Amino acid sequence: MRKVTRRLMLLDTASLYFRAYFGVPDSVKAPDGTPVNAVRGLLDFIDRLVKDHRPDDLVACMDADWRPHWRVELIPSYKAHRVAEEHAAGPDEEEVPDTLSPQVPVIEEVLDAVGIARVGVEGYEADDVIGTLTTRARGPVDIVTGDRDLYQLVDDARGVRVLYPLRGVGTLQLTDEAFLREKYGVDGPGYADLALLRGDPSDGLPGVPGIGEKTAAKLLAEFGDLAGIMAAVDDPASKLSPAQRKRLDAARPYLAVAPRVVRVAADVPLPAVDPALPRAPRDPAALDALTARWGLGGSLERLLGTLRR
Repeated sequence: MRKVTRRLMLLDTASLYFRAYFGVPDSVKAPDGTPVNAVRGLLDFIDRLVKDHRPDDLVACMDADWRPHWRVELIPSYKAHRVAEEHAAGPDEEEVPDTLSPQVPVIEEVLDAVGIARVGVEGYEADDVIGTLTTRARGPVDIVTGDRDLYQLVDDARGVRVLYPLRGVGTLQLTDEAFLREKYGVDGPGYADLALLRGDPSDGLPGVPGIGEKTAAKLLAEFGDLAGIMAAVDDPASKLSPAQRKRLDAARPYLAVAPRVVRVAADVPLPAVDPALPRAPRDPAALDALTARWGLGGSLERLLGTLRR
């Protein structure tokens, strides 16, 4: 049985390999000329994260479904602008750069051969996997993501923080409750309410028209949470301005479903995995073949060297 003091690191993998893809030149190629900038960049990211933060356990969380149907049913505009092709029988296809898509299966094969736990669950986003693993964790958790939506999981009492990359992963913004309160005026759970009130064009969330980030933060400071704000809408004696009351009242249909869309799931049926960082590759033969095929070179060697320490 593991000690409760083990530190768990959860990677929002797609967020990181997108950053690697755009941060590493596409002149980084396999021997056959295929770009592998996202693959090698992600390996470099993981190497740096393990060196700098020394987690005991690490899970690469994957988007098995980047736009779950149950979220789209509640808010049809959810991530709609990112759809490259719709599929009635499965997940919609996300608009991804042509030279990135072929690198994703390579990333998955390399992580598996190295022995880094990789979890994606049909019908759920990586955020939901992260939310569930965080809920189940018995020790401190570092969530590495370029997605501010996961700020909602920050919890000082449980040692849950978000490491948000500013430049690569060498410069990370350590996001704890003090940061959230200074920047947004809310705590972790309050960030989800803030996000759904103000909306998020990058996720296709409309928000409440006329309620921006500052107004949302003020409402949450005064009334506590979304339920408190809606109770104030129904209370003629509350201090809501007439305009705010009207806007929030008109947005009831959206506000009734938005929390389920914005808040990450905490009850995803996860497969059994061993999150412990490997000291040696799980499948050396497969890793040798992948190294030769894709020219992973120094990026993989550095990571393996770090894992051996």
